Amino acid sequence: MTDFTQTIEEIKKELRETPHHKGTEHYIGRLRARLARIDDKMYEASSKGGGGGGGYAVKKTGDASVVLVGPPSAGKSTLLNKFTNAESKVAAYAFTTTTVIPGMMLYKDAYIQIFDIPGLIEGASKGKGRGKEVLSVARNSDLLIVISDVQRVSYIEKMIEELEGAGIRINKERPNVLIDKKPTGGITIHSNLKQDLSDLTIKEIASEMGIKNADISIKEKVTIDSLIDSFSTSRVYTPAIFVVNKIDQGTFRNKDNYLQISAEKGTGLENLKQEIWNKLKLLRVYLVHPDEEPNFESPIIMRDGDTLSDVSQKLGTNFSEKKLAKIWGNAAHFPGQEVPTTIKVKDEMQVRFL
Repeated sequence: MTDFTQTIEEIKKELRETPHHKGTEHYIGRLRARLARIDDKMYEASSKGGGGGGGYAVKKTGDASVVLVGPPSAGKSTLLNKFTNAESKVAAYAFTTTTVIPGMMLYKDAYIQIFDIPGLIEGASKGKGRGKEVLSVARNSDLLIVISDVQRVSYIEKMIEELEGAGIRINKERPNVLIDKKPTGGITIHSNLKQDLSDLTIKEIASEMGIKNADISIKEKVTIDSLIDSFSTSRVYTPAIFVVNKIDQGTFRNKDNYLQISAEKGTGLENLKQEIWNKLKLLRVYLVHPDEEPNFESPIIMRDGDTLSDVSQKLGTNFSEKKLAKIWGNAAHFPGQEVPTTIKVKDEMQVRFL
């Protein structure tokens, strides 16, 4: 992988030395975009195996994946062992986990894969403590559990900073910016909202991010950082749950409404399981065969926003062309209602494809 260290430091030095005001906004935007563009290149190189590989080799199975992120000795291994069939080594010293350990949790008919990764330390996003390899696992998960213990609650914010530094946007939506690239004509900006950023700043950022000719439609208020995120290829948007472990060993002021558990004692674990289900937005759809009465025997795990057509596609070629179905339970106005497969599924819906 190309060593960008010197270039990055030169850009950061320039940012520190440049006065921040409206007149320098476009220049600062360009510098920040240049840093983001380097991040994109580094991620692309690591994804292709440059520089010795992009991270731990992790095979994902099941209906969803969850990664436990936290400092060493925060109790991640204990939590994994409580939730799954994994046998993650547990000890009262740092860096017990030196590789990624998967386990499978069965909850409400869903198989949820949970990964215990090595403890994250400050500087991880810059590569300290094999941080880049660890963070590569977090980047590819469906949900993060950011966990620390009652004695180090402030580490949760530090972990968030490391995740953000690695291009992982926590509990955020991708900025509502549409980019329609074209062969010529430069950059045209469309927005029904009055933006705080000037058109010049937006064009400078877009150009630095490799967008030379495009219609850019901005459908929300943006900042320099959110605009850069909308253009970046290395940003991922991942939901997260924040957890304080070992509450049997102390107290803290819970101003951020973190979930409180004791993995060792089992306290709060059922609440955490339910929150995992909620954050993953999982739903159960039960398939009813032609010769059966409606039942709860054949669960199919889907996501909020999926349609019956998505269910049929998941079932395979014998169902993929189905256009109609009968439904019972949630969303049905009456038992056995005939509906098009374009309707969205609801939790515990029962369905027979016609």
